Amino acid sequence: MTVFSLIAIYFVVTFAIGVFSKKHTANGSDYLLASRTLTLPAFIFTLVATWYGGILGVGEFTFKYGISNWIVFGLPYYIFAILFALFLAKKIRQSKQTTISDQFYHHFGKTGGLISAILIFALVVPGAYAVALGKMIQWLTGFSYLPSLIFGVVFSIVYLFRSGFRSVIRTDLFQFLLMFFGFALLFFVAFFKFGGLPSLAENLPKSHLSWHGGNSMLFIIVWFFIALWTFVDPGFHQRVAAAKNEKIAKKGILISIGFWFVFDFLTTMCGLYAKAYLPKNSISEPMFVYPEFAQTILPPFLFGLFLVGILATIMSTLDSFSFIGATTLGRDILGKFNIPISEQNATKIGLVFTGIFSIILAYFIPSVIDIWYTVGTLTIPALLLPLLSTYFERIRIPTKWTIFAMILSFSTSGIWYAIGQINAIESLANYPLGIEPMIPGLIVSALTFLLKIRK
Repeated sequence: MTVFSLIAIYFVVTFAIGVFSKKHTANGSDYLLASRTLTLPAFIFTLVATWYGGILGVGEFTFKYGISNWIVFGLPYYIFAILFALFLAKKIRQSKQTTISDQFYHHFGKTGGLISAILIFALVVPGAYAVALGKMIQWLTGFSYLPSLIFGVVFSIVYLFRSGFRSVIRTDLFQFLLMFFGFALLFFVAFFKFGGLPSLAENLPKSHLSWHGGNSMLFIIVWFFIALWTFVDPGFHQRVAAAKNEKIAKKGILISIGFWFVFDFLTTMCGLYAKAYLPKNSISEPMFVYPEFAQTILPPFLFGLFLVGILATIMSTLDSFSFIGATTLGRDILGKFNIPISEQNATKIGLVFTGIFSIILAYFIPSVIDIWYTVGTLTIPALLLPLLSTYFERIRIPTKWTIFAMILSFSTSGIWYAIGQINAIESLANYPLGIEPMIPGLIVSALTFLLKIRK
């Protein structure tokens, strides 16, 4: 069986699972949250699978900086996910709200809700994952980037129209199995072919075995701040809200961290093997380190299975974020303007526009890491404290001041970011005082909250 046959089978099976999921769409709660009936296994499969859509960016980062990939993209997310499970899961499940924006509308009125929805839409438009899928299709087929990008995005959302969130859940189970199998396959073949850690240590640059990967402490700290994304991630909130009960939500997150740990081990080790044993200058782009390493050491059939695993890793996140983006745009933005349309139909309209925005973003910023950095830098400062204040009354401040904090923190980070880009030196941003733009945004938000809480 050829590589392309395996990939074609993957696409057909994924489409069939998504389209022919049992249809329960009598009400908005079912279409958006699967009637809040997620069992523990379903919760774990869908949460784990939707966390790795930027897998090509992870490979690029590991190839360049070694085990610091685990420090940057693993450790802070484990910490914040544990805090989320312990302190937020119960409150979210008990709030009975459908989306994060519902929380804002409930506590801060139409203006606060609308601002939050716009920021959340910017946060979840899956441009980064569209880049990853478009680049993979381009690499596989030799087609140019734009048609590859369009095909990937259209395919990832078309099966969501019929059953909504149920399609996401059912395809995530299939993709969960494929992503773990694919990277476990590559790791074990590399391990038995090249040896274990002593062999790696002999063939890797020293910086690749250091926790910082040769980067500055400030660089690492900034990515820890970006990991605050966990608290405002609509995917987390959606799955917690869809769980059968708060116990499943809390336990499911904690178990998912274990699976993330294992998957991070597999992806990091595969990246290290690629760095150590691929011939120098043989990689077309660092983004393609995983598939090109796999092509080098795996026979055709196993190589095809690995490629299916990569596609599953990307698709599981792209479809999930597309659906959340559609919910945010269709239900939480357009749906608040008294348009006579059901939640399901508003979300379906949102799917179309989310796909269009994803293609535009991925075309003009064709880098997974750049999109992560830019979107996280601008939106997290504006959302973090206001969202937490909806669940913890002790830190809540008056509505007008919450809205002010959101606008001020977004503007501060945005202006800081723009100045750095305008004054870039050799394509590297040159930020005022050498401070990353997320930090002043978080500071002004925190100061606004502190000043009003003290009063």
